Amino acid sequence: MIAIEKNQSLRQQVYQALRQIILKGDLASGERIVETTLAKQLQVSRTPIREAIGQLQQEKLIVANSTGGLRVTTLSVQDAVQLYDCRLALEQPAIVSACEQISPKQLKQLEKYVLLAEKLAHPSSKSDSLKLLEIDYQFHHLIAESSGNKWLLTLLEQVFDQMSLLRVQTTKHNPQVLEIRLEHRQVYNAIAEKNSDLAQATIKEHLIASKARVVRELEAINNPEITSI
Repeated sequence: MIAIEKNQSLRQQVYQALRQIILKGDLASGERIVETTLAKQLQVSRTPIREAIGQLQQEKLIVANSTGGLRVTTLSVQDAVQLYDCRLALEQPAIVSACEQISPKQLKQLEKYVLLAEKLAHPSSKSDSLKLLEIDYQFHHLIAESSGNKWLLTLLEQVFDQMSLLRVQTTKHNPQVLEIRLEHRQVYNAIAEKNSDLAQATIKEHLIASKARVVRELEAINNPEITSI
C-alpha cells in the first residue's frame, strides 16, 4: 500500500492515498469500504480515513448503498455515455485553442506521451494497462492545459477522475479496450501542424471510437453472453 508521510498534512495524505488506491483499481468498483481495514493498511487512525471517505463521496468516487454501507462507485453504460458526451463537448474547443496556444515545450511533451504509448504495443498485464491509463490521462490533460482556459481544464479534471474509474473498471476485463497509440498519434500530428479543423475532427473521432469500445466492454461485463472487443 501507499506509505503515509507523517511530516505532511495527515488528512491530505490519507485522502490522496485512498484516492490513488481507488483510481488504480486496488479497491475495485463495487468493493466495500471498511474503515478499520484501511486504517490498519495505512497505519493511521480512523478519523483521517473517515474524513477522506467523506471527501471522496463528494467526488462521487465512493457511494453509499441503500443500507448505508460504503462502496467504490460502479459506473454504468449510461454513465459512460454521459461522461464521453461531456468530454466531446469540452475537449473539442480545448484542442482548437491548444493549436493556437501550445508552447514548443508542451508540444514536445505531448509527443513524448505518444511515443511512450507506442512502445506499449500490446498491453498484457495490469501494470501495462495502468501505464497506458496514465499516459492517456496525461495526454488529454496536457491538451486541455495547453488551451490556456483554466475553467475548461477544471471541468475536464472532474470528468477525468470519473473516467479513470471507468477505465480501470473496463481494462481490468480487457486490456485491449484502451487503444490510444494510433489515435493519439493522429491527434498529435494535427496539433503539431496547428491545423485546428483537423485537430477537432481527430479528437472527435478518437473520443467517439473510445466511447464505442468502452460501452461494448461494459455491456460484455454486464452480460457475459455478449462478446467483448
